[in-house]
Amino acid sequence: MSENLDLVRSIYAGWERGDFGSAVWAHPDIEFVVPDGPEPGTWTGVAAMAKAVRDIFSALDDFRVEATEFRELDDEHVLALVRFRASGKTSAVEVDQESAELFVVDPSIWRPVQC
Repeated sequence: MSENLDLVRSIYAGWERGDFGSAVWAHPDIEFVVPDGPEPGTWTGVAAMAKAVRDIFSALDDFRVEATEFRELDDEHVLALVRFRASGKTSAVEVDQESAELFVVDPSIWRPVQC
């Protein structure tokens, strides 16, 4: 298993425990992209990513994530297949969504760390 795959697994291990506060793994100029949903957008930098995630979470109760599979596509790409569950704070509508998240690793700027 590669360092990149180990890193993405460790990120999700934290998220599955409900630890969304650590971004030591992220490059300072990370590009965080949400391609669809109620608030799609692109944010650059750790602070902008953290704000975007806080904004998303502010509308949800009992947010949970479970990684179901990881695929190392090549030396720079790791795909995580995930399941998100939550309920809307205002609507109480249950959310149960499967998704794929792509981590793009630029070896010239990325130094994998264990989270």
